[in-house]
Amino acid sequence: MSDGENDLFNIQVSDSEEDKVEKKSKRTGQSEDDFQAVKSTYRAKVENGNIHETISLPLAPDANKQHVQEVIHAAEELYFFRRYRDVIDLVSRVLALEGDKGGLDDESKQLLSMYQSRCRQKLKQTD
Repeated sequence: MSDGENDLFNIQVSDSEEDKVEKKSKRTGQSEDDFQAVKSTYRAKVENGNIHETISLPLAPDANKQHVQEVIHAAEELYFFRRYRDVIDLVSRVLALEGDKGGLDDESKQLLSMYQSRCRQKLKQTD
């Protein structure tokens, strides 16, 4: 038998515990010390009715899903806090700025229009 034929019997069947830890650390790409440093500075983001102040409009034609979701969440948050006039104004501004070249898809536009419609109904009920 040549040396190449004996390689079949040199297969390592399972990883040792050290290899598993090493693979995991390579996968995360972060040492434990680095993780603890990031963890100590992390603060949860709390939104209390002001998402609409942080979004940038108009959305770019190549806006990603996160940017679109921020606009929708801003409308939803205002609706939740019963700031119906603000929802109507926000959606009107978003849709006016969007035109045909905006980053909102049809489904998102329909959702925003639905919130706007509901807010108009709520305001009529209170008058």
